[in-house]
Amino acid sequence: MTNLHRKPNTNTGPLHDISPEDAGWGYVGFAIHRLSVGDTVSAKTDDREVILVLVEGKARLAAGGHDYGQMGERMDVFERTPPHCLYIPNGSDWTATATTECILAVCSAPGKGGHDAAVIGPLGIALEERGRGTNTRFINNIAMEGRDVADSLLVTEVFTPSGHWSSYPPHRHDEDDFPNMTYLEETYYHRLNPSQGFGIQRVFTEDGSLDETMSVGNHDVVLVPKGHHPCAAPYGYEMYYLNVMAGPIRKWRFKNHPDHDWIYQRDQD
Repeated sequence: MTNLHRKPNTNTGPLHDISPEDAGWGYVGFAIHRLSVGDTVSAKTDDREVILVLVEGKARLAAGGHDYGQMGERMDVFERTPPHCLYIPNGSDWTATATTECILAVCSAPGKGGHDAAVIGPLGIALEERGRGTNTRFINNIAMEGRDVADSLLVTEVFTPSGHWSSYPPHRHDEDDFPNMTYLEETYYHRLNPSQGFGIQRVFTEDGSLDETMSVGNHDVVLVPKGHHPCAAPYGYEMYYLNVMAGPIRKWRFKNHPDHDWIYQRDQD
């Protein structure tokens, strides 16, 4: 099994640059660029669509010959304000030039030419509370299936308070069996507040063929090729993660672990 726990690059270049080939799967690509003022990064999309997410800071964005000007407002991800994002279709190109210190996420998946380049957020993205008790977390839905903004990509942000669980009860989306379940590969880009903290994420299948528990730090990425994937923030540390999902169809259908589904059912009351 490909290494599921990716530590950030400490040399020059992007913090992460994960291609489908590198991940050992077929759909999701994910990169993180940490830019200083004046730094520029650019790329062609080729056969893939891209959503740029300004996780922190501001940058001037251009795509397909159009200048979108300076985008970004959130200087610290833990402000929990809606992010500024840009969708770029396959067969195009993009450029980002930092106007402040900036963390830029590049989320990609196969494109089908079904959408034009477009700004996503901050309008239309509102922080949503989900769960109960110490399962409460807060969601910025950037590009889930309720928003027809992409061909393949599903992208969302989650803020997990200190001492809380997230992506819980454990659930999986690793079978191409719509409408019962959809096959979706997934990446988690983690941030911790304060930054020296850690979180816990477990990725496991019901048959035990995959069972990895990881201590994740600030800027770590976890790959979820299959199985259940809950995570937790210890007392004293708030956790953020940016999720990117993609698969054969742009639908999010999952099943909870049979041993723990009772928690989900109880919380629907």
